[in-house]
Amino acid sequence: MRHPARWAALGVGVLVCVLGVVLATQVGTSPTQDAQSSRLLGKAAPTFTVHTFDGQTISTQTLAGQPVIVNFWNSWCIPCQQELPSLKMFAAEHAADPNVVLVGILRDDTVGAARAYAAAEGISWPVADDPGAALSLAFGTRGQPETYAISPGGLVVGSEYGPASVKNLDTLLAAAQAHP
Repeated sequence: MRHPARWAALGVGVLVCVLGVVLATQVGTSPTQDAQSSRLLGKAAPTFTVHTFDGQTISTQTLAGQPVIVNFWNSWCIPCQQELPSLKMFAAEHAADPNVVLVGILRDDTVGAARAYAAAEGISWPVADDPGAALSLAFGTRGQPETYAISPGGLVVGSEYGPASVKNLDTLLAAAQAHP
C-alpha cells in the first residue's frame, strides 16, 4: 500500500455512500408524516371502558353505532386551554344531536385539578379519567391535546394533533359520519 491515507479516505467515502443509500431507501416520502397522523387510522378503535367525572360509564360498547370524537387533554396544558373555546362551540352546535358524541379523556393530570378546571370552565361534555394512562397508551397519544374520530362501526377515521379548531372538529365528525 503506497498511500494508506488515500485508501482510508476511499473506504470512508464508500461507507458514507452505502449508509446514504440505505437511509434513503428506508425513509418514506415525508419524514414528518408519522408525526402528523395516527397509526390507528383505518383500524378498529381500542376497546375501552372509562368512568366520567359525573359517574357515568362510557365504553366502546355504549358508543357503538355513533360517531365519536375523543379528545385527550389536561388542565395545565396551554394548547388544551387554547382549544377549549372550539370544543365548547362544537359541543354547543351538536348538543341537540343524540347521535354525536364528544368525550374528553384526561391525560397526564390529576383528577382533582381536572375536575376543578372542567367545573370552572363549564365543560358540558362527558370527561373521564384514564387510570394508569391505559387509554392514552392504547391510542398511542404523544401529548395533548389530541383528538380522534371514531366511526359508528368503530374505526378510527381521523386524528388531530394539537389544538383543534371548530373546522377541524367538523371535518373529523364528517369523516366519522361518512364511514359505516
